[in-house]
Amino acid sequence: MTDLFRATPLDFQRLSPEQQLLRSAQFLAAMQRRRTVRDFSPDAVPFALIENAICTAATAPSGANQQPWRFVVVSDPEIKRQIRLAAEDEEHEFYTNRAPDDWLQALAPFGTDEHKPFLEIAPYLIVVFRLDYTPVVAVGDANANSGEEVRRKHYYVQESVGIACGLLLASLHLAGLATLTHTPSPMGFLGKVLNRPAHERPYLLIPVGYPADGARVPDISKKPLEEVMTVLG
Repeated sequence: MTDLFRATPLDFQRLSPEQQLLRSAQFLAAMQRRRTVRDFSPDAVPFALIENAICTAATAPSGANQQPWRFVVVSDPEIKRQIRLAAEDEEHEFYTNRAPDDWLQALAPFGTDEHKPFLEIAPYLIVVFRLDYTPVVAVGDANANSGEEVRRKHYYVQESVGIACGLLLASLHLAGLATLTHTPSPMGFLGKVLNRPAHERPYLLIPVGYPADGARVPDISKKPLEEVMTVLG
């Protein structure tokens, strides 16, 4: 142990086997109803639900507890429109020039195309950025007055931000909201539209709101347990 190591008592409540199974089954049943939604209602969403979901996401474990994420919440109609226009430009290139045939065939059952009206209709967009490093200037650092950027590298960034996004989606779903995981390719325009610093890199764009009346989703299913779990021992 180093001199920097500090410990605190674990806040943990051990449940009875019956309580454990009940909670597990309830969570499974709730999450099995989660679907990716592309038809949103413009109805307002209580902002406290967004805040609570992001607070939940921020509890995620991360490499060296560096918490390499930033959640930018957008509700301004003009900014949402800018994001939609930029995303549709990139998606047009994707569907017409960039995507190979096998990728387009994989997407065909979902009925997606370059048109992304949900980016304006959904009351909130949550844009998740990953932080590969943080610019810092340490007191007494030789570079403090040199004009050079000093970077504190972050570790396991992709994994950490991915876990945080999973918690975010689960929290939003349990709050009775619909979401979409949107990944326009490439996503560099998000940093420009949202005026984010260079060390924040776009990771995921999540429209959030209520589903539109009569919203429909692709008729798909998840793999059965025996295809996704291997038990040894």
